[in-house]
Amino acid sequence: MSKNISELSGRKGLDKNLFEALGNAAAKTGTPDAESLEQIRNEFLVGKSTVYGTTSFYDFLRPENQGKKVYLCNGSACMTAGTQANVKEKLNIHFKAEEIGEMCCLGRCHENSAFFYDGQNYSGKDIENLSNIKDKKANSAENYFVGCQGKSILTAPVEPIESYFNILRDALKKGQDAVLNEIKASGLRGRGGAGFSMGFKLESCKNVNDPTKFIVCNADEGDPGAYSDKYIMEQRPLSLLLGMMIAGFVVGASKGVVYIRGEYPESIKIIEEAITQLKSRNYLGDNIFNSTFNFDFKVIHAQGAYICGEETALLSSIEGQRPEVRVRPPYPTQQGLFNKPTVVNNVETLANLPFIIQNGGKAYAAVGTQKSSGTKLVSLDSFFNRPGIYEVDMGTPLSFVINELGQGFRTDVKAMHIGGPLGGLVPVHKINDLSIDFDSFAANGFLLGHASFVCIPKAFPMIDYLQHLFQFTAHESCGKCFPCRLGSTRGAEMLGKAIDEQYKIDKKLFADLLQTMEIGSLCALGGGLPLPVKNALQYFNNELQTYFK
Repeated sequence: MSKNISELSGRKGLDKNLFEALGNAAAKTGTPDAESLEQIRNEFLVGKSTVYGTTSFYDFLRPENQGKKVYLCNGSACMTAGTQANVKEKLNIHFKAEEIGEMCCLGRCHENSAFFYDGQNYSGKDIENLSNIKDKKANSAENYFVGCQGKSILTAPVEPIESYFNILRDALKKGQDAVLNEIKASGLRGRGGAGFSMGFKLESCKNVNDPTKFIVCNADEGDPGAYSDKYIMEQRPLSLLLGMMIAGFVVGASKGVVYIRGEYPESIKIIEEAITQLKSRNYLGDNIFNSTFNFDFKVIHAQGAYICGEETALLSSIEGQRPEVRVRPPYPTQQGLFNKPTVVNNVETLANLPFIIQNGGKAYAAVGTQKSSGTKLVSLDSFFNRPGIYEVDMGTPLSFVINELGQGFRTDVKAMHIGGPLGGLVPVHKINDLSIDFDSFAANGFLLGHASFVCIPKAFPMIDYLQHLFQFTAHESCGKCFPCRLGSTRGAEMLGKAIDEQYKIDKKLFADLLQTMEIGSLCALGGGLPLPVKNALQYFNNELQTYFK
């Protein structure tokens, strides 16, 4: 990360954004041409290496993306469901091979067969209607079950916009310290995976003396199997936007950035429409509700990079730099976007704030467990008899989620990958040992993360799934640290040789590789991959031992 480039990128503010300019230049052909890159770098006073390094990294900006017209989902949930070979076969009828790209993941894990065409996602039986879709005579009719067990916070009925913003009106009257104290009393922990205290993060940023601060919503929900953030953005966008405004008031920020993954075009559209609605009612801008609080939003369209789910890589991305993970300290709350104090939280975390401010921190803390307060959204994939989004109190038994809410598996499943590609690989015999909270999963050697469920059926070879995880990490690595960049590639190669060439993997060598990635990686991408691999080696040794010496 270059502090100088951060300053240069920020000199025009958010309205004229380097990353956005690169995306606009790629809109017609799939990648910016040389002339456009030269104009952009001159306008923003950055070098050729900066703009080329950025565009060559992202799936939807790199030169290889030129001419792509349709994209096949290659996410873990679609892969284990076995639907994508049929989808690709049907796409090949209508498109040339060079016109077909890949995306990961489209958030259609509840029904699979997912693909992206002409700015919209499709799934389920849509592939059988491809001719009408191409002729613009059909749209996707996505539908999934939304349920709740316990306190309804993120699945409660959507209130009128005036009711939402009465919460903000009351917060402005209470003052920054009082609102912060409610958030701290709630015990709210980050829902993106790390489980970090939100109150601590907000207080850290609030205490920095700087007139320019930012609230950044990490809506780059790239974990295959997860679509809970997508649910919030598309079905209750005001909860997210109001949450960002509350956070902005607490820390003294006047700008909010919603960084939404390009694989969620519907989410982008709905969030932008909601912001327009707020502006039409004078709920944004200067002196909101005749106070001294000013706030406005900027929506950033991401361009396809899982690593941008890591908060410092995301900040570099917004600045138009290559999205490499930054060394900490300094932390974003001290030196973040454009070198200014910044709070970064994910969608689900921020969407909890309106309830906390309306009902009080103690009311939120009374839900869930002592160390994991509140509720958690879980995403169930198509291997369940009733897939969908469920809100449960923290501490709810995993067995209840699977057997009562999801109504059990529709076919034989041997494991669930919970919490994204870096989450724990949970064998079905451990179901009764776990509950939906951070500490239960950690105590059992797993990670709750996003609480997304990707099921692995009995017929799916575990060795193939492990190779997929290494390949995913190798593709998505920012490349800054060699344990992740090289370790993921070497791991994928070893597993590939074991599958294809009867190569026997040396156990000590493989263990050393995992340890190097775990200890030496800068962020959770390389550092987190060893967890599900170790889980697989522990619980599926009988299946995997033939591939090792």
